[in-house]
Amino acid sequence: MIGIGGGGDVVGAYATAEATRIYHGADPVVGGIAWERRPIDPVPGPRTIAEIEGGEQLSDCVLLAGPDTRVRARDVRFGESRMAALTGQPTFLVDVSPGPADLAAGIAAAADRLGADLLVFLDVGGDVLAHGHEPGLGSPLCDSVMLAAAARLQRDGRDVLGAIFGLGCDGELTLDELNERIADMARAGGMAGVRGITPPVAERLAAAVEAVPTEASAQALRAYRGELGTTTIRDGRRTLELTPVAALTFFFDPVVAIEATAVLARAVDGASSLTEANEILRGMGVRTELDWETDAAASG
Repeated sequence: MIGIGGGGDVVGAYATAEATRIYHGADPVVGGIAWERRPIDPVPGPRTIAEIEGGEQLSDCVLLAGPDTRVRARDVRFGESRMAALTGQPTFLVDVSPGPADLAAGIAAAADRLGADLLVFLDVGGDVLAHGHEPGLGSPLCDSVMLAAAARLQRDGRDVLGAIFGLGCDGELTLDELNERIADMARAGGMAGVRGITPPVAERLAAAVEAVPTEASAQALRAYRGELGTTTIRDGRRTLELTPVAALTFFFDPVVAIEATAVLARAVDGASSLTEANEILRGMGVRTELDWETDAAASG
């Protein structure tokens, strides 16, 4: 279970993973991207494998992480490290600096070492399906590169699912925009199912929200508990609508998603690196989380 957006997406991945453990007897391994947001790590961009200490390298771009895994020479712990401390189980970190082809190869190698028979690429909020013109879009880069990698893995014969947890909970795409994107996939035959938070999953999700800094994933728990209406995250910079639908996880076919609606993932598929993918999106007039972090660091 890979939280593909960085930051607190590992919490949404954990909730989804625990549902498979509780109801299907699975033994999931949870992880995410080595990219903490500025309140945790003020240095712009994701961290590479070379910048991380306290983990076991599984492939060129995947590291097995424990409670003490952190940024080398700086006291910055990843959300995945905190998750490992909470659960007593190792997690993993993906170095997202390569392009989709190299990411797919590295994730495949790590999955083989871990004995994984299914890969789930999970985004919190749903901006992974963005077209690029949405007014609230703020962090499309990491999601797009990872969805492109997921589709490559699927085309190579791996069992892969995409997933959206906490619809709209990142305050980027509106519910109307997300409904349109999901309907695009459904018409193309790409929907794989929808499942909701249950009481046992909610209990574990609540513990994860306490242990791992996250705002977007926490909104799904609020929705499950019956909170409704307009709320804000990111110190008021982002507004979202809490509805019961935020307590659902939508599963989909990554290849169909890219062909039917995920314009940005399709655009970056051939990029050789995250930097090149960012340049492609910038050329489309799309501002990314890397641009925002770089500008914020420069301005102090």
